Amino acid sequence: MKKNIIHIITHDTGRYIGCYGAPVNTPNIDKLADEGIIFTNYFCTAPQCSPSRASMFSGLFPHNNGVYGLAHRGFILKEDVPYLPKILKENGYNTYLFGTQHETSWDKSEKLGYQKVVKSKSSSCIDVVPDLIDFLNSKPEEPFFISVGFTETHLPWPIVENFDKNIKVPDFLPDVEEVKKDMAGFNIVIDRVDKAIKEIVDGLKRNNLYDDTLIIFTTDHGLPLPGAKATLFDPGIGIFLIIRGEGFEGGKKINCLSSNIDLMPTILDYLGIEIPKNIEGKSLIPVVRGEIEEIRDEIYVELTYHAGYDPQRGIRTRKYKYIRNFEVRQFYYPPNVDPSFSKEYFRKLGYFEKLRPFEFFFDLEKDPLERENLIDKPEYKEIIETLRKKLIQ
Repeated sequence: MKKNIIHIITHDTGRYIGCYGAPVNTPNIDKLADEGIIFTNYFCTAPQCSPSRASMFSGLFPHNNGVYGLAHRGFILKEDVPYLPKILKENGYNTYLFGTQHETSWDKSEKLGYQKVVKSKSSSCIDVVPDLIDFLNSKPEEPFFISVGFTETHLPWPIVENFDKNIKVPDFLPDVEEVKKDMAGFNIVIDRVDKAIKEIVDGLKRNNLYDDTLIIFTTDHGLPLPGAKATLFDPGIGIFLIIRGEGFEGGKKINCLSSNIDLMPTILDYLGIEIPKNIEGKSLIPVVRGEIEEIRDEIYVELTYHAGYDPQRGIRTRKYKYIRNFEVRQFYYPPNVDPSFSKEYFRKLGYFEKLRPFEFFFDLEKDPLERENLIDKPEYKEIIETLRKKLIQ
């Protein structure tokens, strides 16, 4: 099945969109979810841009594909790694990159498998989408694979001085003025993304490409606020995935535990292209077809380098999470927290001074916000030991 594919990725959005229950207005994204399939229990391998994106297209964990830090800091994909655009190109696809990629240096984008890299005035959807629409209007040769990357919703966000004091904040953050001010800025950029999705869908429809194109819409990791991005807590690793196209219809919600290493094998399986033997991801197609309910019992997550070195590893099941830290670090490691009003609030609370425990263990069913570290509780000793052994292995 030679379907066209458009893969759209934002920065730092987590699951903070309307169809995932967030108090934010995203009608066009929600409409895409209503027509497609939404994956509600989907996580990234690593809560930073480059490692997550490299996992998404390689089906490998960051420590195995080479991108265990940021690409612009020198961490780039190993030469021999099977990579989605490259595989599709070898299977007769015309491959294009619009906007941003973050898996290698800019001058090496073609090495990822893109035949053409379209550089817009900026990597904002404001500039990227018009170039993409021009391309769709040009009657491109099919089948095509297009990766579209926006810098939204990466910080800095617009600063809103007179924001609505009733604005809702993410449930993992305190309901205080600093966080509200940040979220007022976020709402402006997520609205921009929402409008961009409508423009892309309209462009596909206008050119009679909509029914022959699989639309994949996702992000790399959680919001760029304390307790999310660059942490292994759920707000850092939980991400959205919406797929719309033939076989992905009807607004179905799939709650199967999955990781973004599963995206590449899922796409190849869908297209009937052989999945590389040496990858760690698993296809979600049997779940989509209703043949099975789960593809794995646990997911693994990791953090090594972001702006600073903060090595952590984690394992998460449906019920529990175990995190191991390998260096003495502050509870939130300051270099890895993006500048924001929320960061300054947490600084005042002392989160950049008090030290982090070496191990965390959470009972996610009882404590979904991961507030109570149960690592020393004797009643959980056996479960902790099992997860600890699995993680070390």
